[in-house]
Amino acid sequence: MYDYMRALHARFCREQELQKVRAELDRAYREIKARLDLQDQETLLQLADLENEQREETSLTSFIAEFRLGMGIAGEMERYCFEDEEEKRATERAKMRCPQVKI
Repeated sequence: MYDYMRALHARFCREQELQKVRAELDRAYREIKARLDLQDQETLLQLADLENEQREETSLTSFIAEFRLGMGIAGEMERYCFEDEEEKRATERAKMRCPQVKI
C-alpha cells in the first residue's frame, strides 16, 4: 500500500515551482561551497541530502493522512437509512438469542 500511496502522491501533489527560492538556494550553496574545504563540503552535501529525504517523507506522510481523512469523510457521506440500520440491529439481536440458527 505504501508504494500505491507514493504513486498517488507523485501524481496529485505537484510541488509548485519556486524559481526565485531555488535560485537563492543555488546562489547560497555556491557561496558556501567556495568557502569550505573538501571534507566540509561532503558534510554539507550529506546534510542537504538528508534534509531532502526528510522533506519528501514528510510530504508523503501528510498526503497519506489527508487521503485517509478524505476516505473517512467519503464513507461518512454514504446515504444513511434508518430502516437498514434497524434491520441490521434486529438481525444481530436474533443471532445473539439463537446462535445455532442461521439467519
